Amino acid sequence: MNILENDKIKLRATEPEDIDFIYELENNSIFWDIADTNEPYSKYIIKEYIAYSNKSIYEKKQQRLMIDLKCEKKTIGCIDLYNFDPIHERAGVGIFIDTKYQRKGFAFEALTILKNYTRNFLHIHQLYCYIAIDNEASIHLFKKANFKEMGILKDWIKTYGKQYKDVGIFTLIL
Repeated sequence: MNILENDKIKLRATEPEDIDFIYELENNSIFWDIADTNEPYSKYIIKEYIAYSNKSIYEKKQQRLMIDLKCEKKTIGCIDLYNFDPIHERAGVGIFIDTKYQRKGFAFEALTILKNYTRNFLHIHQLYCYIAIDNEASIHLFKKANFKEMGILKDWIKTYGKQYKDVGIFTLIL
């Protein structure tokens, strides 16, 4: 079996056919607080991003993998490595699962596959993520995947309503 899949899901590189999925995700302002953005992306920019995806993670310092549900042959999310640092062998992790497929274990399975891939093929020593402390589902997911909370960043995210949220830092030594 391919290292990037299990019996239920498959992680794969982005394709031009993913433009509509990524466009909807990146332009949903509900996620802008956690994605560190405050503006929409055009389909042209997303098309350029997908074209740039042919570069190595060592060149672009990030990698997006699409999450496909094998039984339905449908893309249900994506999982990102960002701020890849080959010298210190670490990278940040972000994950998104379409709301229709949340709370079914697919995020955990994708994270498990990603951990194996990053350990054995990218030789990453540490993964980390930042999670708003009110995002109980994400905290549960990453703790279940053996990430440990290392600290709290006070007032780290300013929301659309100009409220501030604390963010937890979670790490995993592979």
